[in-house]
Amino acid sequence: MKVFRDRGAVSPSKTTTTDTPKSSFISDSSEPGSTDTKFSKPSLWSSFFASAFSVFDIYRDSSSTSHNKAPHIRHSNDWTSSVKKIVAGGTMRRIQERVLGTSKTGISNTTSDIWLLGACYKISQDDSSGNADATNALAAFHRDFSSRILITYRKGFDMIEDSKLTSDVNWGCMLRSSQMLVAQALLFHRLGRSWRKPVDKPLDRDYVEILHLFGDSEASAFSIHNLLQAGKAYGLAAGSWVGPYAMCRSWESLARSKREETNLEYQTLPMAVYVVSGCEDGERGGAPVLSIEDAARHCSEFSKGREDWTPILLLVPLVLGLDKINPRYIPSLQATFTFPQSLGILGGKPGASTYIVGVQDENAFYLDPHEVQQVVNFSRDDVEANTSSYHCDVVRHIPLDLIDPSLAIGFYCRDKDDFDDFCSLASKLADESNGAPLFTVANSYKSSKHDSSEVRDDDPLGVTTMNDAEGCLNEDDWQLL
Repeated sequence: MKVFRDRGAVSPSKTTTTDTPKSSFISDSSEPGSTDTKFSKPSLWSSFFASAFSVFDIYRDSSSTSHNKAPHIRHSNDWTSSVKKIVAGGTMRRIQERVLGTSKTGISNTTSDIWLLGACYKISQDDSSGNADATNALAAFHRDFSSRILITYRKGFDMIEDSKLTSDVNWGCMLRSSQMLVAQALLFHRLGRSWRKPVDKPLDRDYVEILHLFGDSEASAFSIHNLLQAGKAYGLAAGSWVGPYAMCRSWESLARSKREETNLEYQTLPMAVYVVSGCEDGERGGAPVLSIEDAARHCSEFSKGREDWTPILLLVPLVLGLDKINPRYIPSLQATFTFPQSLGILGGKPGASTYIVGVQDENAFYLDPHEVQQVVNFSRDDVEANTSSYHCDVVRHIPLDLIDPSLAIGFYCRDKDDFDDFCSLASKLADESNGAPLFTVANSYKSSKHDSSEVRDDDPLGVTTMNDAEGCLNEDDWQLL
């Protein structure tokens, strides 16, 4: 990846972390050579298992509402309880991965650099350094990875309006992935890129407050409940899958509504939100255009005219192919992780969103929301709270050429200088893209029309905004949870 830069490199010699689990660096699969194996999508198996195990969701819901009418159902089959525990536990994931062929875990034996949200971990080694530097770099990478906020499926939360749903299993992965990306923006804004999850208590109050914002109730500003409410105009509904474009627009809508509810000094999302979807002429057949004038307008509107510039969250929804991602765009996707402003990618396998946070060669490291956990409730000032369910020590990866072509990239710019640096990096990346830029940068949409000849002949969809009806594949085609 020639466009990768040394900026943001992490010196392994300064790392003192010693509490890294060894299991995180090796595959948890017992199949030899599983790291290099590419799996197919056996939808028949998926449909069978998804249908079979959905019985237990029905059983759970019905037993909670009508247990007085049919108490004998609760004890009719002893094996029901056992299978339900398997479904809710780690065993279910292992069954899923063996049968359906999902991800691999651990880090490969390559000595290539790892880029994680703008930070570089140099795994390469020479004869003079031995293995010590590489080992320290891996430990530092692991601590960084495990400090990223994980948000997964939850069960047992308050009912979502009149849907009667108290869990987002099988349909909420895109919402959860987007929550992780926005949570990272808040971490970077309030605690900085160098922050790592605390080992001892009391916890950082800012950290606890951020997690509280993503709780599973209407009282939490960025809960799944409030996201669905804000995204109704874009097709968001409880029980339905949604695409990256609609998800980005829903965050824009939610941020606007929260801004109107509170004073500027007490903003739950203290940054402007700009969805870079391009001008009308560039929606099909060309790259989206990041307009500097439009970014400035978003900042001014956020500050209600008090400031010329504010922190800004940039969301760039893209469609980079038809059935699979066009390989022309992979080098540019890799390069975005070298940007200091990187917030990663909302993407994954078709119909199954994940939060991609880093790359090494052709592999993408990600956090997976497809694990069912019990809802957790704690107050915003509970510095003794148990937050273990919001982090993951298992490093999962997927080849970049297998991710869904419908995705969204996120960036966070702290101030005008940071934004200018981002624009410079993005423009250089577009120039080096061999005619296939992810997006372009212009002073205004008018000036970008001169570049409208940059049509992607190899991809009739270009990087258009996502139509949910076209992009919403059946999530149950390949996964159980």
